[in-house]
Amino acid sequence: MSRVPFEYAVLRVVPRVDRGESMNAGVLLYCQARDFLGARVHLDADRLRALDPAADPAAVEHALRTAAGVCDADPSAGPAGEEDRGRRFRWLTAPRSTVVQPGPVHTGLTDDPEADLDRLLERMVLPPS
Repeated sequence: MSRVPFEYAVLRVVPRVDRGESMNAGVLLYCQARDFLGARVHLDADRLRALDPAADPAAVEHALRTAAGVCDADPSAGPAGEEDRGRRFRWLTAPRSTVVQPGPVHTGLTDDPEADLDRLLERMVLPPS
């Protein structure tokens, strides 16, 4: 199988937008050539509370799961989940000033988008093992 381009962005949690402190909590990956859009999320509640003791991990987890639902075209994701994969990725990666924010979009080459999504989650989000 040949390698094809993909785009990805890290989802960041910014519990206090006024302070600008963030932690990585997910990855979005879009590969047009393989008709793939996926998300992996992982919230470290202890790290979140270290950034903001008043943060609500359940609310943040819900926001992360909603982003994943948009990727999966989950009916509960609302109108954004009904768009084609490319539009969903662009909507998810549009800048916003909310608790869950996308980082910049980066590119790469893949022959297995699912495996690269898992690799990016491990490398960019999960604590080192």
